[in-house]
Amino acid sequence: MPVEIVNLQDRIEITGELLAALDRAVTVGLAREGMDPVGVEVSIALLDDERIRELNRKFRGKDTPTDVLSFGMDDQDVPEDVAILGDIVISLETAAREAPETGGLTRHVVVLAIHGLLHLLGYDHENDEDAEEMEAHEREILAEVALPAATGGAPACHEGSDGR
Repeated sequence: MPVEIVNLQDRIEITGELLAALDRAVTVGLAREGMDPVGVEVSIALLDDERIRELNRKFRGKDTPTDVLSFGMDDQDVPEDVAILGDIVISLETAAREAPETGGLTRHVVVLAIHGLLHLLGYDHENDEDAEEMEAHEREILAEVALPAATGGAPACHEGSDGR
C-alpha cells in the first residue's frame, strides 16, 4: 500500500470515509503524475495545531500553526524497487477551522493531502506561474478522486493558512 496514515492527535474524530479518501487521493495523484502507486510510499500524519506549530517553527522558522507541511525523503539506503517520497503532515484542527469555507472536513483534508503530495513531487507555488500550474494539478486530481461537491463558493485548490 502506497499510503501510510498515522493519527497523532485526539481532538478531531477520524472517519473511515476520511481515511479512504486520503488513500484514494494519493493513489490518484501518483498515477496522474505517471508513477506506479504500488512502488511508491507516502506517509500522512494527522496532527493537532500544537505539533504542527512545532514543526513549522523548527523547519520553516514560522512560530504559528499551519494546515499542511511536506517533508521529502532522499534516502539512498532504500531498495530500488521502492520509492519513498516522504511525509505529509496535516493539522486537523486548522483543517477543521477552514473546512466550512471549503466544502467540509473530508474534502478539505483531501485537498491538503493533494497539495502536500504535489510538493513531494517537486511542484511549488513560489511565483504566479508555478502556483497556477500546481493549482491546476490539484483541481485535476481532486476531480478524479470524486468527492461530493463542495458547498459554497470555495476554491477547489489549496490556499494555505499562511497565505500560500
